[in-house]
Amino acid sequence: MGNSIRFRLWSAAAISILVALAIAGFGLRYLFELNVERRVVSELTVDLNELIGSVSFAADGRLLVVSNLTDPRFINPLSGHYWQVEDLASHNLVRSRSLWDATLTLPQLVDSGELKKIEELKGPGGELTIAVERTITDADGRSFRAIVAEDHRSVELSVNEYVWDLAPALIMLAAALMAAFFIQITVGLAPLENLRVAVRHVIAQRTARLDVAAPSEVQPLADEINRLLDAQEKALARARGRATDLAHGLKTPLQVLSADIRTLRKKGETELADDIEKSAGAIRRHVERELARARLAPGVSSKASCLAREVAAGVIAVVRRTPTGKQLVFRIDIAAELLAPVDEGDLSEILGNLVENAARFARSSVQVKAWATEGDLSIAVTDDGPGIPDVDREAALSRGVQLDSKGGSHGLGLAIVSDIVEAYGGRLTLTNADPGLVVTITLPRHS
Repeated sequence: MGNSIRFRLWSAAAISILVALAIAGFGLRYLFELNVERRVVSELTVDLNELIGSVSFAADGRLLVVSNLTDPRFINPLSGHYWQVEDLASHNLVRSRSLWDATLTLPQLVDSGELKKIEELKGPGGELTIAVERTITDADGRSFRAIVAEDHRSVELSVNEYVWDLAPALIMLAAALMAAFFIQITVGLAPLENLRVAVRHVIAQRTARLDVAAPSEVQPLADEINRLLDAQEKALARARGRATDLAHGLKTPLQVLSADIRTLRKKGETELADDIEKSAGAIRRHVERELARARLAPGVSSKASCLAREVAAGVIAVVRRTPTGKQLVFRIDIAAELLAPVDEGDLSEILGNLVENAARFARSSVQVKAWATEGDLSIAVTDDGPGIPDVDREAALSRGVQLDSKGGSHGLGLAIVSDIVEAYGGRLTLTNADPGLVVTITLPRHS
């Protein structure tokens, strides 16, 4: 999960969304608080103007508030809404009933007629209030200072209620944005999934190139992979060419060596001839094995196919002409139209080794049978010889192993067959019959 691009992108998007919405939440809270405070100041200003209109001076100079304000909260003790008027000459105070026996500690005076907002004023219980005040001088030169205040907790309550209403909306928005980003990331990475499928088809040999419409950001990668596949194909062609050259180059020296071996035997130098023949046989086996491997590297044709019955008939026709083959009965049980998902030359190499081994060990007959299932093609070569002991089956597929004492070998042929079948993504199995040995290859069919 930690190495997933989708998970990394979505995690980064989710964190970004949460951080952005958290900042937005704090910002909205701050703006709403400012808006509530503006509303409170506006309402307090209305109350202040009403209070100033109710202030007068008696004949003896005493400060009077001739009528109560219309808001009943100024009457209820400690209601959170307060007003106070101060005579600046005598410092006599007239207070709202809501102040009870407390007074508001006012800050420094402001110019006459100027409205001032006070945010740090303490209420009767020490609580923070928001207030507005104004100093008034009448026509007779008498001045008074009027102030109206409201407990700031009312602002905080409104803000908290707003936050509680806002939080579910932000959570829903975060969920919607995360889902949208996930869909966006999935859609954005879909071409990579198509590229992965195309690569899998190349590996499975269904196609030879990446046949995918990639976006401009990914297309260079697809082009580089296709160039790599082209280079591998050219390397394969060169390897096959070198394998052919090597085969022709070694053919004549080995024939000369065989002639020298026969000459040595005629001269009675049997021991030396046997040693040289053993070394020549080892060289021949290694050459055949490496030629087969080089011909397959670095890959095989993804759409190669051939008629299995025709190839089997051609191989058997060759083996019938050998001294051993003339004494055997060969049977082919393959439908004429059955296609094998393998290059014709590779199938000839496979059946040539299997039929030759079967003929070498068979007592009377060899059978080649093929059948198709839903996704595979199976070919079985059966002989009625002694078979291979269970303990020797794994060794029979190893490089250069010789299991018989007649100069032949199941092992080399089976090892070469195993290499070719593995290159096509197939498998090889050995099963003892009663009597004989059944060698079965299974190849995946083209989709």
